[in-house]
Amino acid sequence: MLKMSNIAKIYLTDTVKTQALQPFSLDIEAGDFVAVVGPSGSGKTTFLNIAGLLEDYSEGSYFLNNQDVTHLSDTQKSRLRNEQIGFIFQSFNLIPELNLFDNVEMPLRYRTFSAKERKSRVIEALTQVGLANRQTHYPQQLSGGQQQRVAIARALAGSPAFLLADEPTGNLDSNMADGIMSLLKDINASGTSILMVTHDLQQAAQADRIVEIKDGVLTESKQVEKVVA
Repeated sequence: MLKMSNIAKIYLTDTVKTQALQPFSLDIEAGDFVAVVGPSGSGKTTFLNIAGLLEDYSEGSYFLNNQDVTHLSDTQKSRLRNEQIGFIFQSFNLIPELNLFDNVEMPLRYRTFSAKERKSRVIEALTQVGLANRQTHYPQQLSGGQQQRVAIARALAGSPAFLLADEPTGNLDSNMADGIMSLLKDINASGTSILMVTHDLQQAAQADRIVEIKDGVLTESKQVEKVVA
């Protein structure tokens, strides 16, 4: 569903050429859970922005669900992002003036769903993250873990092909982080692909594969050996 071939990113100024990402190839299949790890400044953010169609690449090709995104216009990329990719951010990015229902519904308003369909999707997504009974509450009335669950519901409501999670537990304590990881694994088990950037190697080990980025070099994916209780 996601196929990157010989992708590279170069930043150019009048006097400086910076190779942010060395050429790499990566395939992510439907149902994969891939963790991306690496030190700060390694190129993880650049990689994430390219995967999320937020930033162009300098070389190579990128196919998302068999669609070549290389020459798409900004409008076409925006539409594809909204329909195919669900974003989960470290800082939640909820709108404080909107209740939970309206926060989850907001991205759906940019698509062709009817009001009835939007309501159904919002309720289903909030139910999936265990917050259907809090839909009229506001973000400031929730814990950090609950706010992240709302952010996950917002990403799920549009039925994306895959979730792109940027340090989804970075602002949470260990107990809340464990709850979010458990939720993400449940979502993945239901068939949704997940690409997660994290500094936490213990959380990365819960994914199916680990990709390491260091100094702009993406190494071969590692299969994670699952421990069966």
